[in-house]
Amino acid sequence: MEIFTHFDTWVALLTLTFLEIILGIDNIIFISITTGKLPKEKQKKATNLGLLFAMLFRIILLLGVSYIIGMKEPLFSVDNSWLTTDITGQSIILISGGIFLLYKSTREIHDKVEGVAEEDSSNEKKASTTLTKVIIQIVLIDIVFSFDSVLTAVGMTNGVHGALTIMITAVVISMLIMMIFANPVGTFVNNHPTVQMLALSFLILIGFMLITEGAHLANTVIFKQHIGAIPKGYLYFAIAFSLGVEALNMKIRKSRKK
Repeated sequence: MEIFTHFDTWVALLTLTFLEIILGIDNIIFISITTGKLPKEKQKKATNLGLLFAMLFRIILLLGVSYIIGMKEPLFSVDNSWLTTDITGQSIILISGGIFLLYKSTREIHDKVEGVAEEDSSNEKKASTTLTKVIIQIVLIDIVFSFDSVLTAVGMTNGVHGALTIMITAVVISMLIMMIFANPVGTFVNNHPTVQMLALSFLILIGFMLITEGAHLANTVIFKQHIGAIPKGYLYFAIAFSLGVEALNMKIRKSRKK
């Protein structure tokens, strides 16, 4: 294609691919924890299906990018003494996804803390969890993560020649890379309880971020305070810092065992 003969195209493609991988980390964490409830022989299949759905949703949303941009128009408004907001289609999707993540993560943490994950109950839970149920949960959250990812991609490539082709190419490349590493990451997370607890805590942070971003898109003002979007850099720095500390703890525990 002619657009790939330009240097700017490759810079935009590499940047966007890297960004898609970073934004896909939270998706991988959710998929890893959700598929961890399945028997081992089904986990790889569920993970690959989950990432495949994520890629399809991103491409579909990119093809309907004009419709997504149009979802900024308010569906209805609330205006009273303590709350002012203009609810849009974008904000509903992000806020709903954030609430779902908060519910899912909190419930998983509660189950682990209360001992539901003991051997007997764990086997019973895995038996009652089907591949279909897991895929449905993954599809629901894929829609939210894809929506957020597409909004970011559109903002980054705005005004770039051949932007749609670049965005779709970046999505396909990033998803193929994530498919290669998702299963090892999922196995590592599920085999280390402390890392899994950290991952669940990250999902709570991400859920809260989605809610605030949805409120920001709706121009929400609570008690005369405008709700601003949380910069993603802060969130990913917190995740990287926490993982670094946990890596040191794992190294210390391993040294003590020796």
